[in-house]
Amino acid sequence: MAARAFTTIPYWGFQTPFDQLTALQRRMDSLSDLLLKGPARRSVASAGVFPLINLTEDKDSYLVRAELPGMTADSLNIQVVGRNLTIAGERKIAVEGQEAKYHRREREAGGFSRVIGLPGDIDANTVSASMANGLLTITLPKSEASKPKQITVS
Repeated sequence: MAARAFTTIPYWGFQTPFDQLTALQRRMDSLSDLLLKGPARRSVASAGVFPLINLTEDKDSYLVRAELPGMTADSLNIQVVGRNLTIAGERKIAVEGQEAKYHRREREAGGFSRVIGLPGDIDANTVSASMANGLLTITLPKSEASKPKQITVS
């Protein structure tokens, strides 16, 4: 229901007809997304970015840990360009079969690429990565120029 404002001063209790149209447009966009992409795609979009990562640092290096359950190291492509780390790959999930009736479908297969901006310069020649129990760990040593230097006062 639209209510008219009696003055030009904004008041939080009143809505203009344009507020109603904006709400209607949001609902129509949501409905068209559901119809065009399907419910499985909609749940993936709300699940967040894949893979989930933590980026930490100590005095010598940056450490990236990424959750990649069910993936192997040979299915990943990891690259460092400047201050950006790219993790790309393809997640494969076994097909349930033609007779399977899904009640919830949140796990999706397909290609992914994640670019993580690093807070400082790194030594790209000494980057290392390891994978254990679905957890990818990438160690990115800081460049000598970006490491903190202790300065003594004389």
